[in-house]
Amino acid sequence: MNWFEALLLGIVQGLSEFLPISSSAHLVIVQQLLGINIEGNQLEFEVLLHFASLLAVTIYFRKEIKEVMIGFISYLLLNKKENRVHYRFGWLIIIATFVTAVLGKLFEDLLGKNITNTATIGVSLIITGLFLFLIEHGIRPGKRTIRQMTWKDGLIVGIGQALAILPGISRAGSTLVTALWCGLNKETAVRYSFLLSIPLILGISVFEVPKMSRVYFETYLLETTIAFLGSFVFALIGIKWLIAMVNRTKLSFFALYCIILGLFVWFYIQDVSIV
Repeated sequence: MNWFEALLLGIVQGLSEFLPISSSAHLVIVQQLLGINIEGNQLEFEVLLHFASLLAVTIYFRKEIKEVMIGFISYLLLNKKENRVHYRFGWLIIIATFVTAVLGKLFEDLLGKNITNTATIGVSLIITGLFLFLIEHGIRPGKRTIRQMTWKDGLIVGIGQALAILPGISRAGSTLVTALWCGLNKETAVRYSFLLSIPLILGISVFEVPKMSRVYFETYLLETTIAFLGSFVFALIGIKWLIAMVNRTKLSFFALYCIILGLFVWFYIQDVSIV
């Protein structure tokens, strides 16, 4: 992998992390189509890109994160009623994250190696496309805000997020669909979806970072730095793009893209196994 390929993978990861098109599927497809070989440990490289995306979403939603954290702690310690909504919202994030972790591990164990073959990716991309069509043409946004959310919302959205363990199922798309299906309005659904990505990516990073080899990053310092910066910058672009597209009801473009890409993967690179 040279510096240009590292930059390309960083851009792909950053843009697709928060757009409803599945970052994991796009990384696999780009590597297969262009024959990009990541020297060393691919998992370490992917965790690095995810951490860049985590940094981007944390910076973008820093005000919301601060509000929820301060409100949660204030209500927990001081029982201030004005902070009850943030306290409940914090628990809804915790509930959904827990459900995602448990079901995600279960799905991973059940599917085994089949979870990363291109046949699975192709079908999953098509399903993601259908999800996105549902957002605009099948599911009417509700009127419920954070104040009206219940533990059932956290449970259902957590299940939706767990489906994104499959490369090709978009985390953003599945959480948006389930949140809107629960009757949340678009603003609340988008906010919940983005904030849910933080503990999920953070958990993966914390679990995998101690396993990373210092030698790997010293050996490929230029490539990893370029990929990290590319992922960070384009993740910020992807966040702004998705918010704008949801508000303007333009997700059908992403839906059509995912279905076409899924069909392409299914018919033309279905026989390729990905390790």
